[in-house]
Amino acid sequence: MFPLGAVLLPGESLSLQIFEPRYVALVTDCTEGRREPEFGVVLIARGHEVGGGEVRTEVGTVARITEVMELPGSRYRLRCKGTDRIRIENWLDDDPYPLAVAELWPDGLGADDSALLAGLRERADRLHSLTAEFARRNGIRRPPPSASLDGLSDDPTTRSYELAARLPIGPTDRQAALAAPDPHGRLKTLSTSVDDAIAMMEFRLL
Repeated sequence: MFPLGAVLLPGESLSLQIFEPRYVALVTDCTEGRREPEFGVVLIARGHEVGGGEVRTEVGTVARITEVMELPGSRYRLRCKGTDRIRIENWLDDDPYPLAVAELWPDGLGADDSALLAGLRERADRLHSLTAEFARRNGIRRPPPSASLDGLSDDPTTRSYELAARLPIGPTDRQAALAAPDPHGRLKTLSTSVDDAIAMMEFRLL
């Protein structure tokens, strides 16, 4: 297991610089003789990535290693791809690196999400307009680009993760989306997150 200060969603890419001895050992064990080396990634709820002792979330994602570059000084650079969602059943001792018993956690069957999807697009447009106005008022020449919600997958689960990856939300909201039981619930969670961001931006514009 690799606790991080960020959320990896299924379908997302992840780049890592590996230098801490326990994670060097993890990479070594993962890549020895395995055709598809992989490990679990969870968000650190409290604490830091280096040193251990952090509080970890119970829902994460499998990271499949797609490229390994060995660097001087017993370091690695990894490129990974998020694949399946997992749920932690039990944390084991961190020896020699974080370990856990985990199970795959596929999405359940949700309700039709077409109305939620349309509403989310409207919310994203509203948030971008407010962000652009805030940038204009504060002399920021390059406001953040709008979240592109075009070209989404037809598969409800994949589409919901694509939305979570593209919307301008923080790690706590991304984790809430990851932990939603199904695509419909994930879109409801994302809608609430964007509503909160809109309310905050409107307050800053008063």
